[in-house]
Amino acid sequence: MDRLKLKAVLGSHPHVQAVKSGELRSDLFDLDFVAYTPTNTAFKPMVREQAFDVCEMAIVTYLMAKAHGKPLVLLPASMLGRFQHSYALYNPAHGTLAPSDLEGKRVGIRSFTTTTGAWIRGILANDYGVSLDNIRWVTFEDPHVAEYVDTTERAPKDKKILQMLLDGELDAVLGETSTDPKLKTLFPDPAAEAAEWYARHGVVPVNHLVVVTEQLAKSRPDVVSGIYDLLKQNKAHARPAATPDLVPFGIEANRKPLELIVDYAFQQALIPRRYAVEEFFDETTRGLN
Repeated sequence: MDRLKLKAVLGSHPHVQAVKSGELRSDLFDLDFVAYTPTNTAFKPMVREQAFDVCEMAIVTYLMAKAHGKPLVLLPASMLGRFQHSYALYNPAHGTLAPSDLEGKRVGIRSFTTTTGAWIRGILANDYGVSLDNIRWVTFEDPHVAEYVDTTERAPKDKKILQMLLDGELDAVLGETSTDPKLKTLFPDPAAEAAEWYARHGVVPVNHLVVVTEQLAKSRPDVVSGIYDLLKQNKAHARPAATPDLVPFGIEANRKPLELIVDYAFQQALIPRRYAVEEFFDETTRGLN
C-alpha cells in the first residue's frame, strides 16, 4: 500500500520536534508540515475548509466547531498547556485595578472566542465572582467559527491592543503579556495565584490539542492511531515527566481540563450545551491513552 501523504500544522513545541524534523516517522504515512506563524492562524482554514488532515487547534475553537457540526475529530494529545493568570494586564498609570474591579470597565481581547480568554473569564467569574456581562468587551478579530455571532464592540482597524491599554482607551486586556514596565499583571502575584488555583481545582488549563478531519478518521483509523502514537513517542523522548504535566496525553489525563473548559465555554454562551468528554472522540480516538 502506498504511504499516505498528509498535510499537517503543528506549532514549534519541543515535544513535537522529532516528528516535525522527520526523525520520528511512521511506516504508514508521511506528514507534510505547512508553516503557520503564529500557529493560531491555521485554525480558521482548518475549521472553515478542513484545509489540513492534521492540525493543532485551540480547545475552545474545537468546542465551537463541534457545536456547529464541523467534521473534525479530537485527539487527546495536548500541544500547549499553561496557567493563565499572567495573561491579564492593566495600566497602573490610570489607577490600581484588581480582578474584582473589572465590572463596568473596557477590557480588550484579540477575539472573544480565544481559549486563553475563556479560561481567564472562567477564573474571573468562578473564583473572583466577577459578572462577565457587566464588562465592556472590545475585540480585534473575528471568531474562527464563522457561524458564531460576536456581539462585542470592535476596536477601530488601525488600533493595537497594548497601545490602547497604554493610551488609557482600555482598562485591562486579556490574553496578552508584555515586558513594558508601564504595565502590570491584573493578578498581583500570577505564579502564587496559579499554584493556589491548581491546588483548588487540580486542573492544568490546556489550550491546544490536535484534530484530524472526520474523513481521515473514518477512512483510515489505523493512520489516526499512528499519528497519536508518533506524537506520544516524541513527547516521551523529549521531556522528563513534570508535575503537573502541562501537555497531558490520553483521554483520562485530559478529562478534568476538558470538563472545566466545557463548563466555562457553556457559561460564556460560546457553546449551546455542556458536552460530555466522550462526544469529542470517535470509535478510534476514544481508545487512545
